[in-house]
Amino acid sequence: MELTKYGHACVRLEKDGKVLVIDPGVFSEPEAVNGADAVLITHAHFDHVEADRLRALGPDLEIYTCEGVLEELEGVPAKIQAVRHGDTFTAAGFGVKAFGEWHAANHPDMPVVENVGFLVEDEVFYPGDSFTVPDARVGTLLVPTGAPWLRLAETIAYLREIKPARAFSTHDGLYNESGLGLIDNWLRMESEKQGTDIRRLKSGESYAW
Repeated sequence: MELTKYGHACVRLEKDGKVLVIDPGVFSEPEAVNGADAVLITHAHFDHVEADRLRALGPDLEIYTCEGVLEELEGVPAKIQAVRHGDTFTAAGFGVKAFGEWHAANHPDMPVVENVGFLVEDEVFYPGDSFTVPDARVGTLLVPTGAPWLRLAETIAYLREIKPARAFSTHDGLYNESGLGLIDNWLRMESEKQGTDIRRLKSGESYAW
């Protein structure tokens, strides 16, 4: 399996000729969804889902997401399935388990939206905009590192609670180069402390098992 990071909060997984894309929002490059067989969407915010991009992928595309995203997908000619915490399913040949129900608290005047995390192939866990702790071992954690709803201390605590074999930054598209440098430094320090591979993949950079 190969994982490729795309802009901000999007990742692409490839295995046995199949392509699974998670959270292709407006800040991710258009090529992230090229040839996608299935798409997972954690929640309805624009930096995680862009309906116009999905409409162009045709009726054979599979989309799995929580009920709170369905309205955003109106008019998308795909096979769309709502999933929730505890569900297990197969998306384009990838085994997936759903964990979590809610987005982390954000602005006090904004409602908390639904958010579901995905554990793919019992290996890669993408929590969306949350610090959901799945009831499962996590080999590879996609850890949020930059958002109005998080603090550095929460990111570090999450890494220490999950204790993954490796972790890669996600939700980092709001930083300039100086901010990305800070992320790299924080993750390097935690990587050294835990003795594991914790770092930021640049957009377009891949990791393969």
